[in-house]
Amino acid sequence: MSEREMNEKKIQAILEGVLFAMGDSVDPDVMAKALGIEKTEVIGQLQIMQRTWEEQQRGIRLTEIDGSYQMCTAPEVYEYLIRIAKQPKKYVLTEVLMETLSIIAYKQPVTKSEIEKIRGVSCDHAVSKLVEYGLVMELGRMDAPGRPMLFGTTEEFLRSFGMSSVEDLPTLDPTQIEEFKQEAREEADMELTV
Repeated sequence: MSEREMNEKKIQAILEGVLFAMGDSVDPDVMAKALGIEKTEVIGQLQIMQRTWEEQQRGIRLTEIDGSYQMCTAPEVYEYLIRIAKQPKKYVLTEVLMETLSIIAYKQPVTKSEIEKIRGVSCDHAVSKLVEYGLVMELGRMDAPGRPMLFGTTEEFLRSFGMSSVEDLPTLDPTQIEEFKQEAREEADMELTV
């Protein structure tokens, strides 16, 4: 393999990695500046990649959209992609996720620090998972120092739990609340003695 061919392979590998990571279309000018080469060289390499991928009948294609380039699913793969995408998503709501979800549902809009005060532990992972599952979403930012993110439940949360609105959440009577507080105190006392 000549030095020129090796250089072309390296440029193509970089372009492929960038296009994959970006997900959206990328302007060749931006790619040329990042690689420190001419725009015409970038476009030439992208066109070679387009032809090669099509000839190899790969599952992805390189598409030009208004002068920018993007990786897309090959048309012949699309029906299989739809079949997979239509499969119901399976997720497991652990005790930690349920606790965090309950706090968000009852206290929304709520910040991570407010959730952490109630739970007594970090909630970053739990909130991220709930957002990933589509049960919780970012509602905006609180008008306070640091502008913390506010979280609330989604329509998917309502669908998953068979509710038409958060007004349908069960209400706890004051005696249940006192019982829960007492149980929490007892658990905290047990942890201190261990």
